[in-house]
Amino acid sequence: MQKTCARCTQQFEITDEDLSFYDKVSPIVAGKKLPIPPPTLCPVCRQRRRLAFRNERSLYLRKCDLCAKEIVSSFSPDKPYTVYCPPCWWSDKWDSAAYGMDYDFNKPFFKQFEQLLIKTPRLSLTSDPKAVENNCSYINFAGNSKNCYMVFDSDFNEDSYYSDVLKHSKNCIDCSYTQKSEKCYQCVDCTGCYNLNYSQDCTSCSDSYFLKNCKGSQNCIMSSNLTRKQYYILNAPHTKEEYFKFLEGMELGKQSSVQKFTQKLSEHVLKYPHKYRHSLNTENCSGDYIFNAKNCHDCYNVAEAQDLKYCDSLFRANDCMDVSSFGEKIEKVYESGTVGINGFHIIFSYIIVDGNSELLYCYDARTSKNCFGCVSTLRGKYRILNKQYTQEQYEELLPKIIDHMQKTGEWGESMPIELSSYGYNETIAQEYYPLTKEQAQKIGAKWKDADEKSRYHGPKVELPDEIKDAPQDITSKILTCVSCQKNYKIIPQELDFYKKNTIPVPVNCVDCRHKARIVLRTPRHLYPSACTKCAAPIQTTYFPKRPETVYCEKCYLAEVY
Repeated sequence: MQKTCARCTQQFEITDEDLSFYDKVSPIVAGKKLPIPPPTLCPVCRQRRRLAFRNERSLYLRKCDLCAKEIVSSFSPDKPYTVYCPPCWWSDKWDSAAYGMDYDFNKPFFKQFEQLLIKTPRLSLTSDPKAVENNCSYINFAGNSKNCYMVFDSDFNEDSYYSDVLKHSKNCIDCSYTQKSEKCYQCVDCTGCYNLNYSQDCTSCSDSYFLKNCKGSQNCIMSSNLTRKQYYILNAPHTKEEYFKFLEGMELGKQSSVQKFTQKLSEHVLKYPHKYRHSLNTENCSGDYIFNAKNCHDCYNVAEAQDLKYCDSLFRANDCMDVSSFGEKIEKVYESGTVGINGFHIIFSYIIVDGNSELLYCYDARTSKNCFGCVSTLRGKYRILNKQYTQEQYEELLPKIIDHMQKTGEWGESMPIELSSYGYNETIAQEYYPLTKEQAQKIGAKWKDADEKSRYHGPKVELPDEIKDAPQDITSKILTCVSCQKNYKIIPQELDFYKKNTIPVPVNCVDCRHKARIVLRTPRHLYPSACTKCAAPIQTTYFPKRPETVYCEKCYLAEVY
């Protein structure tokens, strides 16, 4: 079935397998199936809409609306929502059922849901209840961590800063999609590494600098596609003495040197083939960064997964479609975001964390079941618009509501982008599908203008080129990003890391550093192409006109191993 996207007017396909999935996840209430119709938006516009509900990195100071203490929040003070700090939100001082509303059949559902979003208390940051006591006040969509600062979409970390999608790691700074690593700096998509710096797509590497696509290597510099090597420079073997003499001569404590070698690495890696996708142990899959998976199509950053389509950032997920983050142990989830840890049959919902099932159109639910249109629900059951019902009342009312939504054209549509609590430019949608303010507003999204009144207008601080010349009081200064002119600071723990590891103080703010890492990854878009060596057809995220040499898996493995 060919359809035209209601937003971008592009043609997209609904397959027989898609229709079977919609039928499979259609809710059954009191023995009656309530069919979900096919989507009206194309896969890209659906993902853009999902990501526009997820603000990871834009944090603000405001007051908790219950205890009045100053807190860190993903909601800026000018937003109309009631916001509680974690201790208050998780306490028994309030109950979301107290904000329950009767369903009004004279109004569209989404209008009623918007009212509930505004008045029901929201959690200031999506983190675990012990984040503050574990010295992790400035983390979001993260948990089970200690002494972390400005870390996002991450778990089980310690003494780490300015990173995203960091898992089970320690003493890491400015890393993305990195796990089980320690003492790493500016690493992207690295696993099981130690003291690795300025590197990407590396596994089990240590004491090295400026590596790409390397495995099991140590004491290597400026190299690509190495496997179990030591003392390599520019992909050539050297003696131990030659290696350390070269390393000393690099003067990596200087910002100018780091910039020079970063550029040199980007040129050097073009001499070596790139695998058409990052994957391992997959069967019948398409996308990128797919590991231990089967039947996953157009998916990105998924592992231990089966039977997924149009999904990203999921782990241990089965039988899902159109789901973004974080997906640990979920099944039968459709058109939802930030769903994870034992989630089952979740539809059109966001921030559904830890032991939820049978939820429709819910926002921020914990350990809840059989709820429709609820906000900030903790241990809720048989609730509609936060109002408590008996099982019999719930099963009688819900089909009537869905019948009403069919008449208003709302049933089967995910929450419209207008209901997002954030400006489009505050969310990760802006990372993957950037828009101008005018373009965002044209599709109904909000926009957050910069607060120029709070910008620092004092004298600019000149940073020394070399870390040994950085004074200790730099941590009390307000610095200016050389790229975007925004202000940023260096925290004492961060400066200590730089001095111990001979790393220059960054001249860019945390957001520009994050953007520079994300640009290193290929976009979430598949292109039909051919292996440069054997001409076999491939689907790859490398745009055909990019300068990289791209091999199919067979040719790549023959070259590297």
